[in-house]
Amino acid sequence: MQSWFITGTSSGFGRILTEKLLARGDRVTATLRKPGPLDDLAERYPHALHVALLDVTDTAAVRRAVDDAFARMGRIDVVVNNAGYGLFGAAEELTDEQIGHQIATNIRGSIDVVRAALPHLRAQGGGRVIQISSAGGQLAHPGFSLYHTTKWGIEGFVEAVALEVAPFGIEFTIIEPGATKTKFGEGLVMPEPMAAYDETPVGAMRRGAGGAPFGRQGDAGRSADAIIASVEVKPAPRRLVLGSSAHTRIREALEKRLAELDAQKDIAFAADADE
Repeated sequence: MQSWFITGTSSGFGRILTEKLLARGDRVTATLRKPGPLDDLAERYPHALHVALLDVTDTAAVRRAVDDAFARMGRIDVVVNNAGYGLFGAAEELTDEQIGHQIATNIRGSIDVVRAALPHLRAQGGGRVIQISSAGGQLAHPGFSLYHTTKWGIEGFVEAVALEVAPFGIEFTIIEPGATKTKFGEGLVMPEPMAAYDETPVGAMRRGAGGAPFGRQGDAGRSADAIIASVEVKPAPRRLVLGSSAHTRIREALEKRLAELDAQKDIAFAADADE
C-alpha cells in the first residue's frame, strides 16, 4: 500500500488516478477547488481517501495543505502535480488577467507544491514526484502560446530540481500525454477573438480544423495505468510520453531541433573566445 497526494482531482487524470489508486488499496489525499466531485469516492472509501479544498494559486494554502497531508498520513510516497488547465488564443488576444492566472495555476502552483513537499520528502528519506505536463512541453501549436509557456517552464523547473534533490532519494517523472479523452477541452479558457486572426493558423484551430494535428486521442484509463506503473520503475524515468500521436510529434520536433542545431555548429564554435 502506498500513500499519494494529488492536486486537481475533480476530473481528468486527477479523478481517474484517485479512483484507480483507491480501488487497489492505496491511500490518497485528493485536492480540488470546489466540494462535490469526489463525494461518491469519499463515501465508498472513508478511511482511505481524504479530500481537501485547495486553490493552487494560493501559496499559503498550498503549504498548509501539503503540511496537513504529511502530518495526517505520516508518509507520502508519491506527490502528483496535476492541477492545471488550458488557455487558447493568439498571444495578443489574451488579457493580462488570463495570462496571470494561467501562469499562477500551471507554473507557480506546481512549483509551490514541490517546494512545500521537499522538506517532508527529505525528512522521510525520499519519494517520487509526478509532474503532469503535456506533449506541449516539447512542441508547440498556434493559439496555445501561454499554455506552452507553462508546460515548457515547469519542465525546466523539474529538470533542475531533480538534480538538486537526487542525493536525498527524491525522484521526478514528467508526464507528457498527447490529446487524451478527458474533459480538458471543456475547461479551455478563450479570450475574445480578433478578426485579424480569422484566416491564420489560430483561426483554423479555433474553428476546429486544428484538431487534425493532435492526431489519435489517447485512452485516459490506460494512461493513468502507465503513470501508476511508472512509480515502480527504478530509477525513475525522467519523462513518460503517453499516446502514439504524442510520441510521433515529439520525435519530429526533437529531430527538427537537432537538425537546426547541427546546421549551426560552425557558427557556435566560431563564437568561442581565443585561448
